[in-house]
Amino acid sequence: MNSSAEKVGVVLRKEYFAKYPQDAAHILDTLPLNATLKYLEELPIHDARLIFFLLNPDTIAELIVEMNEVFFKELFIHVNTHLGARLLSRLSPKEIDQKLSLFPDIVSREIADFLKHKPDSAGYLMETTVVTLFVDNTVEDVLRKIRKLRNRMLAVIYVVNQEGKLLGKIPLQIIAISQPTELLGNIMDLASSIQAMASQEEVLEVIEKEDLLQIPVTDINHKLLGVIRNDTLMTASKNEITEDLQAMFGAGREEQALSKVTFAVKKRLPWLQVNLATAFLASMVVGFFEETIAQITILAIFLPVVAGQSGNTGSQALAVTMRGLALKEIRISQWFKVARKEMAVGFINGVAVAATTGIIVFFWASSLGIAIVIGISMVLSMVIAGFAGAIIPMGLKAIGQDPATSSSIILTTVTDICGFLSFLGLASALSSVLGIV
Repeated sequence: MNSSAEKVGVVLRKEYFAKYPQDAAHILDTLPLNATLKYLEELPIHDARLIFFLLNPDTIAELIVEMNEVFFKELFIHVNTHLGARLLSRLSPKEIDQKLSLFPDIVSREIADFLKHKPDSAGYLMETTVVTLFVDNTVEDVLRKIRKLRNRMLAVIYVVNQEGKLLGKIPLQIIAISQPTELLGNIMDLASSIQAMASQEEVLEVIEKEDLLQIPVTDINHKLLGVIRNDTLMTASKNEITEDLQAMFGAGREEQALSKVTFAVKKRLPWLQVNLATAFLASMVVGFFEETIAQITILAIFLPVVAGQSGNTGSQALAVTMRGLALKEIRISQWFKVARKEMAVGFINGVAVAATTGIIVFFWASSLGIAIVIGISMVLSMVIAGFAGAIIPMGLKAIGQDPATSSSIILTTVTDICGFLSFLGLASALSSVLGIV
């Protein structure tokens, strides 16, 4: 009798599951994992496949790990590669490799391609263990899921449709004060999101603009892939800034303090050679005024002073501009505003430094003419250096180049040439007027 009743129950369950797959998926989501897997294995594979992909993505990920290889292959044999990648992305790298080995080679490669993200992209930074539910789930369903997860630190629940498209979000505090029978569709808010291919800078801009603690990541069809938490983004941003700092001074981004000597040489030597070429370029400028220096030898003593001050001014402007670009404080379209500000700073600082330098040079060289020349050249070179420090990184960014890679070398060339040219040029032009010779 019991055996007959059990058989009737199995038949009725199969018929119900086949006729109402969405309702069946909703019921199975509430059951223990082993019971869900047992019911799915009892169904004809067509019905099991239909219900399986209607389950909550968290449940699917857990079932994939638990099910045997034969059942997995039967369920996924005709799966869309994008859907397969989205579901497998919730597994560990080892589990992903194991499951991919069960697919035909061409399908495995296609899914693997979807799982790969560029290191500076949103997809690379995201965590795929995001909690999702459907609009027809209730607050009680959320609480049940949270209890099941236990140690997971959750701040936001995301609501998706049956296709996995992001519909909204619900902060956990809203869940806490809502009635257990309340449908999630009634209490959810719209959720800002970002595409997986977006850059790290774009993610930072969205999070800062909307004051978010985390942001969901979607594909081009707005299907939820994962979430980027603020602390993850901050860590990545700090790493990028330190890499930019290394690159700015010609050291490789990948180089560490204890990297091999050969690796460090390989990364640094090319930029040292470039720097050498620019140094000779600056020397050529000095060579143009060889006769002036021969007549007024004391000028050679003060060349490093002018070049050094303009170089420091340019470096300060460069550092501030690079920080502004990295943190999205400024945009390329604001280049004139940034350059004007740095030129104003360069002028004011130049006047102050020129006054001090002029007094020192006057007593040192006993020449008012040289003191005036070095003072004027100091102001000119520091104004130009401030302008260059602001424009160079923004110009490189505008043409799609990494401003951290070569800004410093270009700036050094500009400040040296401008410093030497202004000082020696003014000395040559005004030597007779100011009685320098």
